[in-house]
Amino acid sequence: MNHQKQLFPCGRTRREFVWEMGGGFAGLALASLLESDNFFDKQAAAADITNPLSARKPHLPSKVKSCIFLMMNGAPSQVDTFDYKPALNKYAGQPLPSNKSYINSGGRKVGFLTPNFRPFRAGGKSGQLISDYFPGIRKHADKLAIIKSCHGDSHAHGSALVAMNTGSSFIGRPSLGSWSVYGLGTENTSLPGYVVMMDKRGGPISGQPNYSSGFMPSTFQGTLFRPVGNPILDLKRPPHIDEQAQRNQLDLLAKLNDKHLQQHPEGADLASRIQSYELAFRMQSQAPEAVDLSRESQSTLDAYGIDKQPTDEFGRNCLVARRLVQRGVRFIQLYSGGGHLADTWDAHVSIEKNHGQHAAEIDQPIDALLTDLEQRGLLDSTLIVWGGEFGRMPFSEGKNAPGSDHNPYGFTMWMAGGGVKGGISYGETDDFGFEAVTDRAHVHDIHATILYLMGLDHERLTYFHQGREESLTDVHGNVITAICS
Repeated sequence: MNHQKQLFPCGRTRREFVWEMGGGFAGLALASLLESDNFFDKQAAAADITNPLSARKPHLPSKVKSCIFLMMNGAPSQVDTFDYKPALNKYAGQPLPSNKSYINSGGRKVGFLTPNFRPFRAGGKSGQLISDYFPGIRKHADKLAIIKSCHGDSHAHGSALVAMNTGSSFIGRPSLGSWSVYGLGTENTSLPGYVVMMDKRGGPISGQPNYSSGFMPSTFQGTLFRPVGNPILDLKRPPHIDEQAQRNQLDLLAKLNDKHLQQHPEGADLASRIQSYELAFRMQSQAPEAVDLSRESQSTLDAYGIDKQPTDEFGRNCLVARRLVQRGVRFIQLYSGGGHLADTWDAHVSIEKNHGQHAAEIDQPIDALLTDLEQRGLLDSTLIVWGGEFGRMPFSEGKNAPGSDHNPYGFTMWMAGGGVKGGISYGETDDFGFEAVTDRAHVHDIHATILYLMGLDHERLTYFHQGREESLTDVHGNVITAICS
């Protein structure tokens, strides 16, 4: 008899240790403490670990079943898109007032206040002013809740992107999509609950941590999707193995893993791995069908700008996103811009040239996406989020220079769809569009609001990690109730 193993349970996880502690007065006392902390309820509510992606009831009443996050990688200029500032015309050519302090990202040249590069025009009955960069999106002004007072903590692309995606500028934490799937599961057992579609020019700076599951099981990590061909790399089975042979292999592996899981019931990582094998098998047939646009009408393809430039790529991504929503995928993120500098919305050289290019790529597809979802009765159950990692300075990078530097102090995002009060703007920046001054909305507030609209309480949605209940917003965040219907 191995008494040492019984007395010193090394190699056990913290939860295994708790379950194996046994009775006696110490056990009773511990059980009482755990009960008062709702430990056992949390264990039961953590979903059946044999199926961590199973659909679960939200904390709060919500019609939203899916979220599409349109990420403008590189940071669009708020004063040239959705935050009209007539004072910039009045004070053009003058420096930013000396009482405005900021970090000069990259030690770049500092120029003078610059008026918007394209006219703003009123859209819809609400009369929301939207730049001529987005004539298609302007048609949907009455659907948009434009948040003009966003602000963050980082002026560097890498850390700001990670913060916008995970709530922290430090890598290693679960992303917004991971938290969404962890909290709600997914309604399709043959597709990933969380899908990410990159720009063909590259991924975001910092890469995989932007869609990572962090300290959660890998089941909740974002799955990279391609809108053409085989949507998931390395998913297709080898030609020498037919479907039945693969099924037999998986069944044998499942039996072995299940036997081990019965001996270690707290083995969440193993359960996640079992599920991943099964999901991959089901996706081999389901994923290619999800991106098969030959099933769509020519009028639909034309509306999204498919097979035309410059809209083809983002149009395909938007149409695939709609098809994934129809199939019950919980969280979909689309990137516009990839790599660095001119290949993204990072308009250091020229706002007009850069934003003219990227806006032309996305405006028609987003217009089509909003129209398509509404016509199919899916908009009320789909939350659309648009924005970048921060904004841009309202002054140029040097004398007579047409570009601008990074600005985390005040920028714009918008939401539309399920649970969103359309045709309104929330918050304000100062007269120059430099910093948020009224109804300031931190990135944590944006995340709290997205979760709320999806039916999740950001304070209740927690994951136990290293002795602490972790959450997306940590100890921060307030729901922006003014934009919620």
